Amino acid sequence: MLELKNVNAGYGSFQAIFDISLSVKAGEAIAVIGPNGAGKTTLLRVISRLLEATSGDISMQGQSYINLPAHEVVGLGIAQVPEGRRLFPRLSVQDNLKMGAYTPAARQTYEERLDYVYQLFPRMAERRNQLAGTMSGGEQQMCAIGRALMSKPKLLLLDEPSAGLAPVIVQSIFELMHKIRAEGYTVLIVEQNIKQVLKVVDRGYLIETGKLRASGTSAELLASDEVHKAYLGV
Repeated sequence: MLELKNVNAGYGSFQAIFDISLSVKAGEAIAVIGPNGAGKTTLLRVISRLLEATSGDISMQGQSYINLPAHEVVGLGIAQVPEGRRLFPRLSVQDNLKMGAYTPAARQTYEERLDYVYQLFPRMAERRNQLAGTMSGGEQQMCAIGRALMSKPKLLLLDEPSAGLAPVIVQSIFELMHKIRAEGYTVLIVEQNIKQVLKVVDRGYLIETGKLRASGTSAELLASDEVHKAYLGV
C-alpha cells in the first residue's frame, strides 16, 4: 500500500533522515520505533507531505505522490493523528470530529462516519458537546483518533499516541489500538513505548540518528541487539 524508497529529508541544512526505505501492506500494523531525536516524527511529516523530501520517492497504492500538495494527501486515503493531538480546544468534540470530514467524499458520508466513531468511542458520544480542550489527555487522544477516522482512511498514521499520558491511560490507548486493528485498518505507528507498541503491530522498523538500523517482526525486534542498544545503551 505505502512504499518509501531511499527517502532523505531535513530542515534547512540539517538532514534528519537518510535513505529510508520501508513498506506497509494493506491490513498491516507497522511500528516505527527509536529513541528521541531519531527522525521518527520527521518521517511521518514526509509521508504526510508536511515536509518536503529532498530525494527519494513515496507511493500510495502504486501511485507516486512525492510532488502532491499536503492538503491533497488525505484524498489518497492517508490520515494522520499528530503528536500532541492538535485539537481545536475551543470547539466541541463533535465540531472537532467534523473537521476530519472536510474532503468532498467524507462530507457525503458525514453522519454515517460520525455514528461509526461514536460507536467505536462511546465516551466521545457522551462528550460530544464538551469543549475538546477541557477533556483529559486520554479523551483528547480518542477525539484526535476519531477525527482522523472521519475521512475513512486507507492508512492511519499515529505519531506518539501515548506521549504525555499517565501509565494507566497509556494502557487504554493501546487497547484502542487493538480495537482499531480489529476494524481492519492499516496502521503506521511512531512510538517510543516499544514493549507496548510491539504487542499491537505485525512488524516494525528501528530508526536511529535518522537511519534505518533494523527491521523485522515484533518478536524479532524485541529480541534484537540493535533495539537493546538503542534503548538500553548496552
